[in-house]
Amino acid sequence: MSWYKKLKQYFPVEEMKSEEHMETLLKEKSDVYYKDEGEHHVLMYAEFNSFIFIDYVYVSSDARGQGLGHQLIEKMKAKGKPIILEVEPVDYEETDTAKRLHFYQREGFKHAQSIGYTRRSLATNEPNPMEILYWSPEDASEEEIYEQMKRMYEEIHTYKDSEFYGKSYQPVDEVLTIDEKREADDILKDLKKL
Repeated sequence: MSWYKKLKQYFPVEEMKSEEHMETLLKEKSDVYYKDEGEHHVLMYAEFNSFIFIDYVYVSSDARGQGLGHQLIEKMKAKGKPIILEVEPVDYEETDTAKRLHFYQREGFKHAQSIGYTRRSLATNEPNPMEILYWSPEDASEEEIYEQMKRMYEEIHTYKDSEFYGKSYQPVDEVLTIDEKREADDILKDLKKL
């Protein structure tokens, strides 16, 4: 199965970029957008001078629990930069969301509670609220994470979007917000045990 089919099978349609979009990023943004692929994993990420954004990480079901996800995250941490990723809010009826959050919690990620992130899916035309998690070797502020997310959104998520989807994603200021008083519970703190 191709790397793209693995991702498409695992991630919800509202979170997926088209294959053409991802292939174009790999080709035209090859200085920042990368694919790390193995028999049991696919890791898509953007590495900028000051941070890393994990776009997709997939570990096959038969390889889960064997430390492969940890090895992939450690490989990213070894670069010595903040790591940012988007996650779905926890849904205990869909146990994979809680399992993913437990994994990132074990890996030392924090929830950027002051950052709001809702992007309209071009596939479903529905709002898709996500939460931002980050790991930082030097305790980056949420303001720094917010600025890095804005850059990533403009350079990766919206890259040639109207060409690939026939319409554009919303401007960054409609999608990302920061508010120290945002009333968002720490999604990692209150995880229920599975």
